[in-house]
Amino acid sequence: MKSNILIVDDSALLRRVECDIINSDNKLQATDTCKDGLEALEKLRTQKYDAVILDINMPRMNGLEVLSHLQKESIKTPVVVVSTLTIEGADEAIKSLELGAFDFVTKPNNIIEAKGNQFKETLLRVVYAAVRITPAHSASRNLTVVEKKAGAIVNKHKAAGSNKIVAIASSTGGPKALQSVIPFLPAELLAPVVLVQHMPAGFTKSMAERLNELSQVQVKEASNGEVLKNGVVYIAPGGTHIAIKKSGASHVISFNDMPPISGLKPCANIMFDSLTSSNYDEVVCVVLTGMGADGTNGILSLGKSKPIYVIAQDEKSSVVYGMPRAIYEAGVVDEVVTLSDVAKAITKNERKRKDKDIRAHTLTGGYMIMQSLGDILESLRR
Repeated sequence: MKSNILIVDDSALLRRVECDIINSDNKLQATDTCKDGLEALEKLRTQKYDAVILDINMPRMNGLEVLSHLQKESIKTPVVVVSTLTIEGADEAIKSLELGAFDFVTKPNNIIEAKGNQFKETLLRVVYAAVRITPAHSASRNLTVVEKKAGAIVNKHKAAGSNKIVAIASSTGGPKALQSVIPFLPAELLAPVVLVQHMPAGFTKSMAERLNELSQVQVKEASNGEVLKNGVVYIAPGGTHIAIKKSGASHVISFNDMPPISGLKPCANIMFDSLTSSNYDEVVCVVLTGMGADGTNGILSLGKSKPIYVIAQDEKSSVVYGMPRAIYEAGVVDEVVTLSDVAKAITKNERKRKDKDIRAHTLTGGYMIMQSLGDILESLRR
């Protein structure tokens, strides 16, 4: 049975293009179309669809207003938002995710882009995830590859030192999931955080600004050559690979303009793999919701030369259990946790480090006091 898709856009041309894309797939069908949000809301109140493709800027009722009504009326149909690639459009896309949208895709700039393969492949991939259809090239196909590599891991053990970095990978469902993680990291976090979220260029800045408003730690879109600091979250810009490189006694963000890897740019594998040559004693690797298996091969490579601690989001709380499943089945996960416990899992090792430092300071202080008392007693004996 085909999945029923509702298409909502005030542009007759885009409605036609999106219908053609959906109907070209043998598992999907464009059941209905609407030219504005009010018409769409009426249909969603009375009919059942497997997913909605929703424009934001429309007359009578815009896409954000539709999402707000769906949230208030507990209508659970997955919504894929089509957003323009502008500053305003990026802000609206992030807002749509907060209002419950499943994910978003970038609206094509012209008819050539609209009828191009990139828009078609992106839209189908996200709609597939929204209706929980497994594409032929999904993560399950990649798992056999990473499972064979799992035995090569040699550093699944505790780090000798306490100089750590946290590296996070997320994809579909990630922007919303990150709002349950980053705001719960403490301001005094004793590690920098680097983060790859699969997003188009132009959208990560809005996401970083929104997370920064909600968080105790500083959150920013990463800049090329920027020195990493503890308690700061650096988000890879959309459309740019990032690597971590040594620079004297510090580490810096380094942009990499390689082509997309398996359609991904930024790619989490590049970020994780770059940490193999870092001076960090341990890398805390976090894999959140997302399609595919990005991050797994990079973590496997990292684990051959560096102590790692791997945290994976559980299936129940993942929007798409692809990336977490891939790293779990690779056999290198230390903890599988629900989304609300991810920040706790990240910070508990930092608390142990802080307690260790306090104990060391206390013991040193105690030794100095005992030494002073010994000196006093010795002088009295004289």
